[in-house]
Amino acid sequence: MKFKLEATDPKSKARAGIIKTDHGDIVTPIFMPVGTAGSVKAVHQRELTYDVKAQIILGNTYHLYLRPGLDILEKAGGLHKFNGWSKPILTDSGGYQVFSLAENRKITEEGAVFKSHIDGSKHLFSPERVMDIQRVIGADIIMAFDECPPYPCTYEYARKSMEMTHRWLKRCIERFDNTEGKYGYTQALFPIVQGSVFKDLRKQSAEFVASCEREGNAIGGLSVGEPVEDMYEMTDMVTDILPSDKPRYLMGVGTPANILEGIALGVDMFDCVMPTRNARNGMLFTSEGIINIRNEKWKDDFSAIDPHINSYVSSFYSKAYLRHLVIAKEILAAQIASIHNLSFYLWLVTQAREHIIAGDFAVWKNQMVEKVSRRL
Repeated sequence: MKFKLEATDPKSKARAGIIKTDHGDIVTPIFMPVGTAGSVKAVHQRELTYDVKAQIILGNTYHLYLRPGLDILEKAGGLHKFNGWSKPILTDSGGYQVFSLAENRKITEEGAVFKSHIDGSKHLFSPERVMDIQRVIGADIIMAFDECPPYPCTYEYARKSMEMTHRWLKRCIERFDNTEGKYGYTQALFPIVQGSVFKDLRKQSAEFVASCEREGNAIGGLSVGEPVEDMYEMTDMVTDILPSDKPRYLMGVGTPANILEGIALGVDMFDCVMPTRNARNGMLFTSEGIINIRNEKWKDDFSAIDPHINSYVSSFYSKAYLRHLVIAKEILAAQIASIHNLSFYLWLVTQAREHIIAGDFAVWKNQMVEKVSRRL
């Protein structure tokens, strides 16, 4: 995997680049739709490609390991063959899911023992096992196994957690470097910066991750309930330390405003379940602001959902029709809203890239943050 920096914004840390993988190029900044269990909820791969214009999607190690299972994925020839997605895939290590199972897991130096949420069976995720699992899944970018500390947590907890994450990272790197991919294309390993909201821990973790000299780096443990100011402060500090010639990925973030601010702080890659999860609840993100499509005011609004978004559903269907589908609990409502929201997110990062290249990103960003945050 290679990263080429193409442009930087003169009045912020925003950058435009290209990540080159064996499954195609990814232009940055980029938003990655989340396909937890091998599918982006309610969206066909064809729609992801031609409507949403996604360039990379996510899979989740925890969920795919439990169902359909590694034997099925390996027989299929990896997740790309299994789900028919021909572009790059990134897999989250499953750490976040394991650690969110507070009642059903135990963390030791060896790894995390957890009970399946499906059938209660016991499993161990060690750094080595997680590398092996992601090799079988076949993602282009695989994430190191880390512990995501909760917010709030004590300084001592955050420190011990970070130090264990660093020890686990060494084991991940060793296993990854001593094994090969199964399907004839290269895979890259991204380490994850931790340290909660403590500046000295974040600095220490970012320096350790940078010293590992992998193809890209991630910032984890944010967007877990901390104040947004803390998220921006930690991100700002970490991007100053992580190497500028490698892509930077802010995990699990976030709202359109979060993404724009993250880009301004030097982040290249984002993912979040928000566009699809909120879509299923009737919340739409648009170029003019946020719409709750259930509200009475949209009942006889026959204008397009968002004519500025270059997506079939956004310009073809009206707000009134989508509201009717949502109120009637029609499955099509979730499909239209999900495709629209994802299309908006990809449109937003594409616009950001154009303004970075044009050199006026900072001014545009400030206007857009206000616009995309307002409720219509």
